[in-house]
Amino acid sequence: MVGKMAALVLPTDWIKNWEKSGKSEFVMLLVLSALIFFSVLFNADIETGCLEEKSKRDHFTQLVGACLFFVSDAVLKERLDPETLETLGLIKQAQQFNQKIVKIKTKLFYKQQKFNLLREENEGYAKLITELGQDLSGSITSHLMLESIKSLIGCFNLDPNRVLDIILQVYECRSDQDEFFLPLIKSYMCEPQTLCHILGFKFKFHQEPNGETPSSLYHVAAALLQHNLIQLDDLYVHLLPSDASIVEEHKRQILEAKQIARKLNMVVVPSEKTEDKEKEREKEEEKSEKPPDNQKLGLLEALLRIGDWQHAQSIMEQMPAFYATSHKAIALALCQLLHLTVEPLYRRAGVPKGAKGSQLRPLQGERVPRPAETFEDLRREVFSMLGYLGPHMSHDPILFAKVVRLGKAFMKEHQNESRPDHKEKTDTLLSCFLSIADQVLLPSLTLMECNACMSEELWGLFKLFPYQHRYRLYGQWKNETYSSHPLLVKVKAQTVDRAKYIMKRLTKENVKPSGRQIGKLSHSNPTILFDYILSQIQWYDNLITPVVDSLKYLTSLNYDVLAYCIIEALANPEKEKMKHDDTTISSWLQSLASLCGAVFRKYPIELAGLLQYITNQLKAGKSFDLLILKEVVQKMAGIEITDEMTVEQLEAMTGGEQLKAEGGYFGQIRNTKKSSQRLKEALLDHELALPLCLLMAQQRNGVIFSEGGEKHLKLVGKLYDQCHDTLVQFGGFLASNLSTEDYIKRVPPVDVLCNQFHTPHDAAFFLSRPMYAHQILSKYDELKKAEKGNRQQQKVHKYITACEQVMAPVHEAVVSLHLPKVWDDLRPQFYATFWSLTMYDLAVPHNAYDREVNKLKVQMKAIDENPEMPMNKKKKEKERCTALQDKLLEEEKKQLEHVQRVLHRLKLEKDNWLLAKSTKNETITKFLQLCVFPRCIFSAMDAVYCARFVELVHQQKTPNFCTLLCYDRVFSDIIYTVASCTENEARRYGRFLCCMLETVTRWHSDRAIYEKECGNYPGFLTIFRATGFDGGNKADQLDYENFRHVVHKWHYKLTKASVHCLETGEYTHIRNILIVLTKILPCYPKVLNLGQALECRVHKICQEEKEKRPDLYALAMGYSGQLKGRKAHMVPENEFHHKEQPVRSATPANLQNGPGNAGKPTASTASAGKPEEGTAEDADKPKDKAQGALKPANKANSTTSKLPTSNGNGAPNSTKAVKEKEDKEKSGKEKKEKKEKTPGSTPEAKATGREKQKEERSAKEEKARDSKEKTPKADKDKLKKEEKMDKTKGGGNPDFKASDKEPSKERDVAKMNSKGEKAALAGALKSPVPRSESAETEREQKRRKLDTHASPSHSSTVKVSMQHYANHSTATQSKSKEREVDKKEPEKPRDRSKERERKEDKDRKDRKRVSTDLSEAADCGPGESRHDKEKSDKKEKRDSTGAKDDKKQYPLQRT
Repeated sequence: MVGKMAALVLPTDWIKNWEKSGKSEFVMLLVLSALIFFSVLFNADIETGCLEEKSKRDHFTQLVGACLFFVSDAVLKERLDPETLETLGLIKQAQQFNQKIVKIKTKLFYKQQKFNLLREENEGYAKLITELGQDLSGSITSHLMLESIKSLIGCFNLDPNRVLDIILQVYECRSDQDEFFLPLIKSYMCEPQTLCHILGFKFKFHQEPNGETPSSLYHVAAALLQHNLIQLDDLYVHLLPSDASIVEEHKRQILEAKQIARKLNMVVVPSEKTEDKEKEREKEEEKSEKPPDNQKLGLLEALLRIGDWQHAQSIMEQMPAFYATSHKAIALALCQLLHLTVEPLYRRAGVPKGAKGSQLRPLQGERVPRPAETFEDLRREVFSMLGYLGPHMSHDPILFAKVVRLGKAFMKEHQNESRPDHKEKTDTLLSCFLSIADQVLLPSLTLMECNACMSEELWGLFKLFPYQHRYRLYGQWKNETYSSHPLLVKVKAQTVDRAKYIMKRLTKENVKPSGRQIGKLSHSNPTILFDYILSQIQWYDNLITPVVDSLKYLTSLNYDVLAYCIIEALANPEKEKMKHDDTTISSWLQSLASLCGAVFRKYPIELAGLLQYITNQLKAGKSFDLLILKEVVQKMAGIEITDEMTVEQLEAMTGGEQLKAEGGYFGQIRNTKKSSQRLKEALLDHELALPLCLLMAQQRNGVIFSEGGEKHLKLVGKLYDQCHDTLVQFGGFLASNLSTEDYIKRVPPVDVLCNQFHTPHDAAFFLSRPMYAHQILSKYDELKKAEKGNRQQQKVHKYITACEQVMAPVHEAVVSLHLPKVWDDLRPQFYATFWSLTMYDLAVPHNAYDREVNKLKVQMKAIDENPEMPMNKKKKEKERCTALQDKLLEEEKKQLEHVQRVLHRLKLEKDNWLLAKSTKNETITKFLQLCVFPRCIFSAMDAVYCARFVELVHQQKTPNFCTLLCYDRVFSDIIYTVASCTENEARRYGRFLCCMLETVTRWHSDRAIYEKECGNYPGFLTIFRATGFDGGNKADQLDYENFRHVVHKWHYKLTKASVHCLETGEYTHIRNILIVLTKILPCYPKVLNLGQALECRVHKICQEEKEKRPDLYALAMGYSGQLKGRKAHMVPENEFHHKEQPVRSATPANLQNGPGNAGKPTASTASAGKPEEGTAEDADKPKDKAQGALKPANKANSTTSKLPTSNGNGAPNSTKAVKEKEDKEKSGKEKKEKKEKTPGSTPEAKATGREKQKEERSAKEEKARDSKEKTPKADKDKLKKEEKMDKTKGGGNPDFKASDKEPSKERDVAKMNSKGEKAALAGALKSPVPRSESAETEREQKRRKLDTHASPSHSSTVKVSMQHYANHSTATQSKSKEREVDKKEPEKPRDRSKERERKEDKDRKDRKRVSTDLSEAADCGPGESRHDKEKSDKKEKRDSTGAKDDKKQYPLQRT
C-alpha cells in the first residue's frame, strides 16, 4: 500500500534516477521544506503571542515542543521570541537573554578598537621585525611564524594592517624568500583589497619627480600577482604613468625619429646661430627634471622574470605595439622567458650536430608557460611571445639563432610530410613561421649591427621557402617594416646616409675597400642599401662595373635580396620604359639589364624569380623586359646575338661548339660552365624553358599587332628585333646546354607547336631542329652499335637509315602546316629537309679551324718567349692551349665526317624533292615563299644557310629546279622585302643577298668556273619543257656571255630598287636599303655607272637628312664613304658584260645574226630574264628601259626601235673568245659556210658596215622627227599599242598562261624551229614609236593580267626561255630577201592603221575593268602614285647611265 502511494506521489523516472539526480533533488526538497516550516513557526509565534486566548498559545507551545525531537535548539533560538524560548525551557530567563543580546550588538557595531602604532609600541614591532628577519634556513615555517605574529599582535596590541605592511617590507628586502613569505602573506591576509591598497601606497611613495622605484617592490608585486593574492586591475590603477601619457610619448618618439631622418636626407648649410640654439636646447634638457620611472614597465619586467606571461601580456596589450619591448630590460626578460620555453624542443630538433649547450633551469609556478616539446606546442605561447618581442630580438642573437634553427628543423619535417591530416597542421605552422620571419626575424636583423653570421643563419631557413614567400617577406621588410617603429625609422635614414657616402667615393680603383663597407652595411639593411645603389645605377651606367665588383663581400641572403630589389626596380610602375621621344628603350632599363647579366653571372643568385617575372610580362603582352633575358643569357651562357658579325666570326659560327666559343663572338666569354648550368637548372626546375620559347615566338607578332598600338614604328621594330633575337639566343642556349632527353621531353613536335601553340613556322622549326639532330645522332649511334662495320659506305647507309626513321614522322607532320596545293610542287621531304638542316650540316669551315689553331700556336709561342711569367703558370697556359688545339682538330674531323654523310643523304633524296606539277615558276615561288624568305631573315647564320642551300640544290642537279629563275626572283625586285623588314632583318637580308651575289660573282668572273659549275647543269636550261624532262641539249643551256648579260640586268634591278627606296622619303625604306647596300658592298655595285647613280642618291640623302634624322644621316655617310673606297674595284659596263654598240648599217635588224653568225644564239634568245605569265616583270621591263634611257636616246628612238631585242651577239661586236667557243660547237663545214656568207666577218667589212650604219641612222632620225611632228598623240598611242601586239605575236609562244599548257611546250618549240624565218621577220617588224610610249602598252597589259594572277612577294622574277637559231635557213638567207624585208618594214605600220583603231577600243574596255588604284599599284609599287612614278621616271632618265641599250641587253623570248 505504501509502495503504491509512493508510486503515485513520486514519478517512476525520479525513483530510477535516484543515484544520479533524485538524491540531490530530495535533499534540496528537504531544505526548502525546513525553511518553509521555520518561517511558519516564526509567524505563528508572533501571531499567538498577540492573542488573548491562552489556549491557542498553549497549543502552539505544545507543537513546538513536539518538534524539539528533529529541530535543533540553535535554530529555534534564532527564530523564536525569548518568552517562547523561556516557556519551552530553552533559556532560563528572557530578561537576561535580552540584556546579553544588547551588549553583544553594542560591542560589535558601536565600540571602536584601538591598536598601538610603531611609535607608541616600538617593542612589539621590534620583536616582529626580529622574528621576520631571522635566518629562515632552519626549521622555521610560515605557519610557525604566523603563530608568533599573532602572539605579538595580541601581546602588544599591534595594528594588523601595520603588521602586514612590515611583512611586505621585510619580504621586499628578502625578495629571494618567495617560498616563505608568500604562504605567510596568504595565511595572514584577510582581504585582497587591503593588501592591494598597501602596495598602492608603496608605489605612490616613489612617484616623486626624481623618484626611483626599487626593483624589489616590482618583484613583490609580481609574485603576489602570480599567486593570485591581488588582482592586476586593482593594482594597475595605482601605477604611473597613465596609458594616455604612454601613447603620447610613443607618438612623440615617432615624430622625433622622422625629424632625424629628414635632417639626414636634407642638405643643411651650418651656421653659427643654429649651432648656438642647439647648445641652448641641450642645456635646457639637462636642467629639466628627470621624469619618474615607468612603474608599469617595471612591474612588466618583474612579471616576465618570474615567468608570469599572462599578466605580462595583459599589461603589454594596454600599450602601443613594441613600446614595452623597446626597453632593453623588458626585451631581455622576454628573451630569457623564450629561452626557457623553447629549450626542450630546441634540444630535440634544433641543436646542430656536434654542438653543446648549457642546460637552463626551468621556472616554477602556476602561471609559468609550459615548455614546448613539439612544434605544435609553439602555437600555444611561443609565437605570441615572439610577436610581442618584434624587432627587439636583436638584443639576443642566441635566441635569434635558436628560433631560426627551429624553423629549419620544421621546414625539413614539413617537406617530408605526406599525410593529409598532418599536412593541414604543418601548413598552419608554416604560416606562423612566415609571420615570425616577417615581424621578428627580419626587423631584428635590421637592428643587429653587422652580424654576417646571423644573416647566413637566416638564409639557411629562407632558402627552404619558395622564392614567392621569400620575395613577399623582402617586400614587407623594405616597404612596411621600417615605418613600424621609431628606431627602425632612424636606422633607415642612417643607412641611406651611409650608402650615399660610400657611393660618392666608389671608383674602379677603390673597389676593395668600398666593397667591404658595402658588405658591412648590407648585412643588416640590404633592402635600403640596394634600393639606393640601383637608383644610382639607373642614372649613371658607368657605375655598373665597380658596383658588381664590390658586391663580393655579400652574404647569400643579401644576394637573394638583391635579386628581389632588381625585380622590384624593373616592375616599378612609375617609371616609363620608353624615352620621351617614344622611339627607344629607356636608358635606366638598359642599365638594369646590363647589371642583371653581370651580377647573375658572377654571383650565385637564384634566377627563378627573375625568369618568372619575364614570363609574366610576356603573358601580359609586354616585351620590354626581354632585354633582361637577353643580357642574362649572353653573360651567363656566353651566347652572343649580334648581326654585326664579321665574315670570320660568321664562318666560325658554322662550326662546332668549341669553334663558336673561340672565334664566333666579339669577346671570348670564358668560364661560363657553372653559370650556364645554374641558368639551365633554374629553367628546368621551374618548367620555364618551353613557356619562354613559346611566349617569345608568339610575342613577335604581338609586338606589331597588340603591343605596338600607337608606338613609333622605329620602337616597334626595335621591340620586334629584341624579341626575335632573344628567342634565337635562348633557343641556342637550350639546344647547346640541355641533354637530348631533356630537350625531347620538353619540346613538342613541330605540328603541335604550329597548330596548338600557334607558333610561327620559322620559330617552330628553330626549336625543333636541335631535337631532330639529337634524335638522328642517337639513332645513328644505336645502329652503329647494333651492326659493327667500319666501312664508310656502311656508316653512310646507317646514317641515312637513321634519318629516315627520325624524319618520317616529321614529313607526315608538316603536311598539315600548309594547304594541299603546296605539296603539288614541293615534297614534304624537301620542305622538312630544308628546315631541319643548318650550316653545320652543309660545309666545314676549314679556314676558321685553321685560323683558331694558328692563334693558339702563336699564344703558345708567346708564352714560351715571356720571361716574366712563372714556370708553373707557363705550364698551365700551355696545357690549356694544347687541350684547346686538340679539341678543335677533333671537332673539325668530326664535322667533316658528318658533312660527308649529310651530302650523301641529300644526293640520294634530291630526285624526289620537287614535283613541279604546275610550272617551274610556281615551284620556285613556293620554295622562296615558304622556305627561303622566312628563314633568310631569321638569323645571320640562316641567311648564309639559305644562300648555300640554293647553291647546293643547284650543284646536286636537282630535277625541276631552275637556278636562273630562283636567282632572278631574288634579285629582280627587292623593294617590298626591304620595306617590310626591321632593322636587324634588313641586316640579315643584306647578308643573304651578299652571299647570293658572291656565288653569282664567282660564276661571272671566269668562263672556266661558269662552264664547270653551271655549263651542263639543269638549273641553267633556257627552255622549259614538259614536267620531269630537263633535257641535255647544249643548245638549251645559257652560254657564258648571255649569263653576263643577265648578271648585269640583276645589278641594274638592284640599282633601280635601291634608288626607289632612297627617293621615297620613308624612314624605314631609307634605313633598310642603306643597311642592305652596306652588307652587299663587297659584291655590288661592280659597274661604274650604277655605282655613280647610287652615289648621287646617297649624297642627296646625306644633305636632306643631316638636320632631320641624324641616324639616317650617319648610315648614309657611312655607306657613302665605303662606296667611294670601292670605286677602284668598279669596272665600266662594257667590261662587265659584252655590250653591243648601236647598229647604224642598212642591214635589217632581223638578219643581224645572219649568215656570218650561224650557230650563235640570236639576240632575242640570249637573256635569262624572261618573265612568266602574270608576273609584274611583264609590265616593269619596258618601264625600266624607258627610265634607264638617256634623253638623246629618246630623240633618236625612231631608228633604234627598229632593232630586234638583241644582246649584241652580232658579228661586228663579238669577241674572239666568243667566236672560238661557238665555232667549236659547230661542224667544220658549217663554219666555212658562215665565213663565206657573212659580209661583216672581216675588219674591212666591219668598217664599211659602221659607215653605212651612220648614214642610215641619220636618215632615219630625220624621218622620225618628221613623223613625230605630224603624228598626233592619239596616233602615237595607237602605234605604241600596236607595237605591243606585234611583240606578242612575233615572240613565239607568248606566256605560260596556265599549268595545263605545259605539255605543249615542246610542240611550240618545234614550230618555232621550223618557222624560224617567220619568227625572225615578226620580231623585226617593230613600230617606230618612242620607247617610253611603248611602256604604256605594257602597263595596260599588266592591268589585264592582274585579275587572273596574283604575283608573289617577289613577283618580278623572269622565266628563262631561250631558243637558239640553229636552223641553217637563217645562215643561208639571200641578200635579196634582206632587201625585200627592208622594203616591207616601213610599209607595215601604214597597212595596219585600221587594225590599230580596233584594238585601241578594245584596250579602253580592258582599262575600265581594272580599278585605278590597282593599276597604280601594279605600275608604281606600294604607296606610290602615278604622278610620283612619272617624276621618278624622269629623274632616272636624267641620272641613270648605261641603260640606253637596256632593251637590247635583256631580251627574253617565250618558248
